[in-house]
Amino acid sequence: MKRRALPTRSTESQVDQTDALEDLCDALCALRGHEEMAAFLRDLCTPAELEAMSDRWRVVAPLTAGMAYRSIHDVSGVSATTIGRVARCLGQGEGGYRVAARRLAAAGHPAFSHALKDGRPANDERH
Repeated sequence: MKRRALPTRSTESQVDQTDALEDLCDALCALRGHEEMAAFLRDLCTPAELEAMSDRWRVVAPLTAGMAYRSIHDVSGVSATTIGRVARCLGQGEGGYRVAARRLAAAGHPAFSHALKDGRPANDERH
């Protein structure tokens, strides 16, 4: 994704970025249901951005199931680089993928039926 040139006052820029992210989170939380969320995302994102986000999400379930990167690539067509990025976020990120996967597993979503032990991927060695 493109990054804007940083203004000379980096502290103000960071505050503006934080406020903008918080505003976006507020907008996402205000939406009700799948249709509203899909419409908002289609309005907000380019087709390429939607594809990139969808690719990232698509590999969360197989990663949490312990599937090998190459197998995930063969089944999904998602690049090994993207798969590795998602795997890194699952292990060392902010926890967003794990929260969403855990909630879908709890709701009985079939993609996550194998899923998470203690909020970690089933194949996570750190338990």
